Amino acid sequence: MKVNIILVLLLAVTPHIYAQNELSGSVMDAETGEPVFSANVYFPQLDKGTVTDLDGNFTFKNLPEGNYNLLISSIGYSSFSRDIRIPSEALEFQISPSAIEMEEVIISTPFHQLQSENVMKVERESVSELNRKGAVTLADGITQIAGVESLTTGVGIGKPVIRGLSSNRVLVYTQGVRLENQQYGDEHGLGISSKGIGSVEVIKGPASLLYGSDAIGGVLYLNPESYASANNTQAEFSGDYFSNTLGYQGSAMAKTSGEKLKFLARGSYAAHSDYETGDGQRVTNTRFNEKDLKAGIGYQDSKYKADLRYNYNRSNIGIPEEIGVQNTDKELHLLPYQEIDNHIVSLENRLFLPNSSLDLKVGYQFNNRKEFEDHHHDEEGHDEEEEHQEHEEELPGEHPALEMHLETLSYNLKYNLPETGNFETIFGVQGMHQTNSNFGEEILIPDAETVDFGIFGTTHYHLENWDFQGGIRYDKRSLKSISYESAEGTATGLDRNFNSLNGAFGIKYQPLKKFAVRLNLASGFRAPNLAELTSNGTHNGANRYEVGNASLSNEQNFQVDLSLEWRNRHFEAFANAFHNSINDYIFISPSEDVIDGEQVFYYFQDNANLYGGELGFHLHPHPLDWLHFESSFETVTGKLSSDEYLPLIPANSLTNTFRVEFEEEGFFQNKYAFLRLRSVFDKKNINIFESETEGYNLLGAGFGGKVNLGGSMVEINISGNNLLNKDYISHLSRLKQDNISNIGRNIMVSLLWNI
Repeated sequence: MKVNIILVLLLAVTPHIYAQNELSGSVMDAETGEPVFSANVYFPQLDKGTVTDLDGNFTFKNLPEGNYNLLISSIGYSSFSRDIRIPSEALEFQISPSAIEMEEVIISTPFHQLQSENVMKVERESVSELNRKGAVTLADGITQIAGVESLTTGVGIGKPVIRGLSSNRVLVYTQGVRLENQQYGDEHGLGISSKGIGSVEVIKGPASLLYGSDAIGGVLYLNPESYASANNTQAEFSGDYFSNTLGYQGSAMAKTSGEKLKFLARGSYAAHSDYETGDGQRVTNTRFNEKDLKAGIGYQDSKYKADLRYNYNRSNIGIPEEIGVQNTDKELHLLPYQEIDNHIVSLENRLFLPNSSLDLKVGYQFNNRKEFEDHHHDEEGHDEEEEHQEHEEELPGEHPALEMHLETLSYNLKYNLPETGNFETIFGVQGMHQTNSNFGEEILIPDAETVDFGIFGTTHYHLENWDFQGGIRYDKRSLKSISYESAEGTATGLDRNFNSLNGAFGIKYQPLKKFAVRLNLASGFRAPNLAELTSNGTHNGANRYEVGNASLSNEQNFQVDLSLEWRNRHFEAFANAFHNSINDYIFISPSEDVIDGEQVFYYFQDNANLYGGELGFHLHPHPLDWLHFESSFETVTGKLSSDEYLPLIPANSLTNTFRVEFEEEGFFQNKYAFLRLRSVFDKKNINIFESETEGYNLLGAGFGGKVNLGGSMVEINISGNNLLNKDYISHLSRLKQDNISNIGRNIMVSLLWNI
C-alpha cells in the first residue's frame, strides 16, 4: 500500500517536455591568470554540478530558466559564489588562492548556502576525512566534531550526543528523510554504514522549525555520496583493517552518469571481534558485523529532477554484560545479541518553475529488530558461568525473545517562492505515518500507530552586511497504542494527541570581511515516546524494570546561541556559546522497589537547563600554507530545576591537532600527516545515581596520500588512536557501571582504489 502511494506521488509530478538551456564559462586563478583544473562548479538550488577541464572550462546543459546561485570551490582556493541569470552568455570567474579549507554547501538548512553565508551555525565534515582519522564506525567518527559525542555500548553501538542531549532528542536524517529505527533505546545504534555517506552536517540546537518533533537537541544530517558528473563513469574499491578488533571492512562502488540519467550502486561488509581494552582484556560479546547495500537512480532535465535511493543494512551486534570468554571469534555465538534489518527507500522530486520550485520528498522505512537472549536458561538450572557459552540452537533462524517491526512513511513538500527583492521564502508541510508491531514473546513497547503533521514557513532577508532569517511552525502528533499483557509486564492502551507552536529567528552580522557574528533564538519540542509513556516490564538491554508515565506532556525548549568567527589568510578562530532551557524535561529515575528481581525505574518530568559551548582556533601561517595547528575546547553543563545534575552529560575536553599537507603533483600526491592529543577532564558534576569519572589523554596520529597509477589513483591512509594504550573509561560508556574500560590502542590501515 505504502509503495503504491510513493508511485502515485511520483506520477503526480512527472513533467512535460520543456526547452533546454546551456551555460559555459571558465575559472581562472585571480593572481596568476592561469586556468584552474578540476574546480567544482555547482548550482545548489538545482543540485547540479560539474568540474573544470585542463583549460579551466566548464559547460552545463539542461538548465531551467531563472536566477540561481553558482558556487565554485577548489582545493587551495577560497570558495566563490555569485547569482547567475539563466540563460546567460559565457562567463569567466576568478578565484583567489587560500590556505583555508574550501567550503561546501550546507544541505541541512533551507536555503543551501555556504557555511560562511549561513545565518545558522552548522558543522560539516566529509566522512572520508573522519575515516582517515581512524574512525571504526560512523558513530565513532562524528565524535571528532566539536560539541558532538557518542553514547556507547562497546564499539558497535553508538548514539550521537549533541551538547548533552541524545536519543529521541537528536534527530538523524539520511537520504533526505528522518531515520526511524527505535532510536529511543540507549543500546540501539545508528544502523547506518559510513560507506556510501558523503558528508555529515550537525545542527547544534533546536531545529523543530525545519524538522518537527524530536529535533529539540539538534540534527545529524547524513548526505549520501554524489553521482558521477555528467558523461562520466567511476568505480571504487576500498578495504580497511583494524588492529584492535582484528576487524576488516570492504566496499565496492560503481557509478555512471549521462546528461540526464545517473546510476550508482555500492556494497559493503564489515566484521569485528571483541575489542581489547588498554589492560589487555577483551570485552566479551562486543563483536559485530554489518552488511550494507546502497543504490540510486537519478534523472534531471531543465524542468524536473528525481533521485530514487535505497539502502539495506543488516547489523548483528553482541550486547556485552561482563568480561568472560576471551577469544577473537567474529561469529555471534554468544547471547544476548541483536539482529537488525533496516530498509530505507527515498524519492526526491523537484519541479523547476519560473524563478521558483516545488520539492517533494517521500520515504519508506522498514526496521526489523530482533534480540536473542538467554534469560530462559536460569529457569532450567544453568549457572552464571554458562551464560556466555555457545548456544547453537539460539542462533539466527530460531525464535527471538524480542522482535519488533517498525514501518514508517514520511513526506516533505516544500514550495520555494520566487525571490522578492532581497527575500527568499519557503512554505511547506511535513508528515509521518508509523506503525509498530510485536512478534516476539517479550514486549518492550506496545503495538502502536503514530501520525505526525506539520506546517511551516521560513524566510531569509539579505543585506550587504546583515542577514536575517526566521520562521514559524505548527505540529500535531497523534499516538495510539493497544493494551498488552506479557510475561514481562502489562500496559493499558493509549490515545494521546500532542501539539506545539514553535519559531526561530537568527541574525548574521559581518561588519568586516574577516569577522562575523551570529545570534540565533529558537524554540523546539519533543513529544514523549512510547517507552516513556507505556513501559511496564523488564528492559533486559538496560538491566532494569521500567514503568512508564501515561500522563507525560511535551518537552518544550528555548535556546539562545551566539557564535563569533574571525578568519584571515593565516588564522581562524571561533567561539560558540549556548543556553538551552527545557520545560518538562523527561527523565528516568530509580526507586527502592524491586519487581522480578530487578530494580524499578520510573519516568518523571522537571524543568532543566543546559549551557556551555565550544572555543577554538586554526593557525596556518603564510607562506607555510602546508602547516596547520588546530585546537578546540568544548564544555556543557546540565541541571534540573532542583539543582541536581543531569546524567550522561559529557566531560569537558580539549583537542589539539598538528598536521601538514602537501598538494604537489607527481607519483605521490596529496600527502599529509597529523598528530592529535585529546584531553578529557575529570567528570565531577554528576547525577546522584552516577559515579565520578577520571580524566584521560588519548594520543593519535596518521599519515597518507595518493599514488598516481596513470589512469587511476590509489589512496593510502594509516592512522592510530590511543597509541599509548591508555586504560580508561568514558563517562558516556554504558559499560561504565560494570567498570569495563573503553577500547585500547587501535591501528587502522586503509586502501582506496579509484578507477
